[in-house]
Amino acid sequence: MSPTPKHLWSPVRWAENGAVRLAFDSLTEGADGEPLLLATGLGANRLWFPDGLCRMLAAQGFAVARYDQRDGGESTHLPATPTRNPISALFAKREEAYTAEDMADDAVAVMDALGWRSAHLLGVSLGGAVAQRVALRHPGRVRSLTSMAAVPGDTSGLRAMRYIRMRTLAKFARLKFPDTPEGAVAAGVAVSRLLASPHRPFDEPAAREAAERNADRGIHDQQAQSRQIGAQWHGPPISAVTRPTLILHGEDDPLIKPSAGKAIASRIHHSRLVLLPQVGHEIPACTWATVATEIRTLATNSRQLPLPPAPGS
Repeated sequence: MSPTPKHLWSPVRWAENGAVRLAFDSLTEGADGEPLLLATGLGANRLWFPDGLCRMLAAQGFAVARYDQRDGGESTHLPATPTRNPISALFAKREEAYTAEDMADDAVAVMDALGWRSAHLLGVSLGGAVAQRVALRHPGRVRSLTSMAAVPGDTSGLRAMRYIRMRTLAKFARLKFPDTPEGAVAAGVAVSRLLASPHRPFDEPAAREAAERNADRGIHDQQAQSRQIGAQWHGPPISAVTRPTLILHGEDDPLIKPSAGKAIASRIHHSRLVLLPQVGHEIPACTWATVATEIRTLATNSRQLPLPPAPGS
């Protein structure tokens, strides 16, 4: 690809869902393409999506926008709850600061602020579960759904444990870094190492460079992560998803077992599962072309399936 332009992303903008403000921006390349909204993972801000992948998606004909989930990045952070880390949040009984429906509605609020009546969705990790729920709750707003490295969107709490490698989650819970820019960089490197495939050499200098560009404190903010992971879904099962669906999952994912991707594919009618060899809980450069091509194919095929009418229309 050509050198990265100086102003690759638009200035940050804000969407509102009730009292929650959601930070988002748009790729300046491909702005006239088909709308594609990117949803981030647990605790992570929107800058974790690789610029190289986003530019490839723009080259495939997409107008790319990304946003920070509530309790992540520049979006609203909610008041503290008694649950102190993601593991205890899995075991908590209805101790939720907000619902999974609220998080799905956040994505639609961003679409509204962008002026998009509908969009393709790409969600990674927690964002994948959120994207599945958007397709259930707002099918008329979803052109196609791509869920990557995620658990089934109708699974939460103890039921999600069958898909999560608890040893890795425990390692996350033990990570302790000072709440400083230097601590955020160290956390970024440590998290990248934990999430990488063990079958590819870990490039620590590249991970450190990326962490220095994006010193995201959210990846070691266990309070915020606990609120995100504790959000309960009260809606229909994912078998009710009717939008064209692609499931991507790394074969070496050290956090979410590939069986999670297989479970999603088995339950969403006519979905497509693509397992990515030598890929962990990450989006390494070696996968960008495959991911962009698969999403382009899905989007093209989705044109054959009209959007359902909006409620009340």
